[in-house]
Amino acid sequence: MYQNPRLLNDIVDSLPLPVAVYVGKNLKVEIANPAMIKTWGKGDQVIGKNYLDIVPEIKDQQILDQALTVLNTGIPFHAKDQKVDLVIDGIMTEHYFNYSFIPLFDEEGKVYGVLNTGIDITDLHQAKDEVKSSNEKLTIAIDASGMGTYEIDLATKKVKTAGNFNEILSIDKELNNDELIAKLHPDDLAVREKAHEDALITGNLSYKTRILNDEQSVKWVQINGKIINDENDTPKTIIGVIQDIHEQSAFEEELRKQVANQTEELKRSNNDLLQFAGIVSHDLREPVRKIKIFNTLLNNEKREDFYDNSRKYISKIDKSAQRMDSIIEGILAYSTLDKTIQPFEKIDLNEIVENIKTDLELIIKEKGAILVTCDLPEMEGAPILINQLFYNLIQNALKFSKADQPPRVIISCSTIEVNGIEAVQIIIKDNGIGLDPEFNERIFNAFERLHSKDQYEGNGLGLALCKKIVKRHNGTITAKGIKDDGAEFTVTLPLKHSNENIL
Repeated sequence: MYQNPRLLNDIVDSLPLPVAVYVGKNLKVEIANPAMIKTWGKGDQVIGKNYLDIVPEIKDQQILDQALTVLNTGIPFHAKDQKVDLVIDGIMTEHYFNYSFIPLFDEEGKVYGVLNTGIDITDLHQAKDEVKSSNEKLTIAIDASGMGTYEIDLATKKVKTAGNFNEILSIDKELNNDELIAKLHPDDLAVREKAHEDALITGNLSYKTRILNDEQSVKWVQINGKIINDENDTPKTIIGVIQDIHEQSAFEEELRKQVANQTEELKRSNNDLLQFAGIVSHDLREPVRKIKIFNTLLNNEKREDFYDNSRKYISKIDKSAQRMDSIIEGILAYSTLDKTIQPFEKIDLNEIVENIKTDLELIIKEKGAILVTCDLPEMEGAPILINQLFYNLIQNALKFSKADQPPRVIISCSTIEVNGIEAVQIIIKDNGIGLDPEFNERIFNAFERLHSKDQYEGNGLGLALCKKIVKRHNGTITAKGIKDDGAEFTVTLPLKHSNENIL
């Protein structure tokens, strides 16, 4: 045995790691340094007591059996990251240890005791568990997101992948970095090169590229990564993620096309409106001006034999001129101002039709036209626009009449439901020159004329404006007919709107 027991005890006591020596079949505590006494948590009076008496909680944890086996066999026992429950200050607490039971032999080679050493790794174990849990959560998140991860060793060019990396790149074997680069679309190599140059400065890598599959189809992906440097500040590793953004890119491309198409349509629409404004201001303002001038001259006439009927006609002319001017001003405002300033109001459609009949009184009388109307409902909308809509439709029915037959215009209506919204469906049917079915859609195009100006006056904007007005009210308009056998227009308009203004 060791010749200087005092020195041995001093050495054991100074060790920061728990150390104890047990002797005899009851494993009596012969030596226990402060670190071991603190680990047991049962106070300082432990020397001479049996191991099991100090920590009885180890009996059901196989620890006592492990120590006795070493005592009986002389074979050391080592445990790593072993869970040990200890009662500290009356409370059972969970710990993790790396510990050993080592046999002690006397001069005759017989085992007389057991040396117990250990190290509390509870904090390390918990940290490992937390890292493991974080990694598992990260893996689940990456898998759920459809992304893949990669790690590139810049020295060996070996690539480690995980998640959906292989699926995104359509590969079924391990590839090195050069082989992965070869899968990029040639037109995107410059983008990759620029991204890597920037990453050497910022440390962060980010770019979009197309991946070429074996069948030469392409897939858009987003690559993000970070460059890790060694102790000499030299790039050593790239770690990052890859994401399939093909559907997103396709959607963005389609959106760009739609925006471009709508922008072009908007330009065309604005041009149409400007041309329309020019036609209205030039063609209609002049007759209005003349009507007013002649009306003034008639009113100033002093002849004694001026008939009362003439004054009645003069009054009608004046009212018609004022109303025409009002309509022109409203249409010009619609064509030049932002549409959202057109407010919604309750509109009596019966009143709208009666006003139109008054406006068209002369042509109705001249042609002997018959207008048959139904009891129309109230609706929400912009009055000036709704008036213009039905004015154009009724005027068209009167204008395109047969030379040998008085116009007959029948306006019928019904309440229907469209996509859960209550709407009115109004049908305007005439007995005029009809409509060739192949022009059912074209007649709503701006400046589209089916007849020469010599045959029928007009600027080709009436029905185009009708379609715009109906669209602004979230409605629909269609046309059908047979050549030489009348035309029929169907207008469907919601009775109420959720918005306060026309969009």
